Amino acid sequence: MSATTVPAAGLRVAELAAAAGVPSDTVRYYERFGLLPAPARTSAGYRAYDPAAVDRLRFIQGAQRLGLKLRDIGDLLAVRDTGVCPCEPAEDLLRRRLAELDVEMARLAALRADMVAMIDAIPASDCPPPTPGTWCPPEGGGASC
Repeated sequence: MSATTVPAAGLRVAELAAAAGVPSDTVRYYERFGLLPAPARTSAGYRAYDPAAVDRLRFIQGAQRLGLKLRDIGDLLAVRDTGVCPCEPAEDLLRRRLAELDVEMARLAALRADMVAMIDAIPASDCPPPTPGTWCPPEGGGASC
């Protein structure tokens, strides 16, 4: 749904969710968490979101894909809501997240190297039964774990 086809009364939860490509429960959760401002209500009590909520949801989803925590996303949105450019706090958050990713990638590379070493140590033939309580052959059986 484009902004030009938004009903005059605003978007209901399901319409907003469909427009942003998220489940309705996600919209409600973000509202409870404070990432989406509480919308106006119709006379029947239904939520009536402003069309700008679609862009806000897309911003939240994009920030989550980068691994930012909801608390951090809320901080960026709070700065953005003041009309001030959130670039400086966003850069700080993204640099911190990038450092976290670098640490995780190094950990995964070490794990991979350990797995390759274990695979290379598995005997290709005549594999003796493992020592009770382990999955490796006993010492002297060709491979050690």
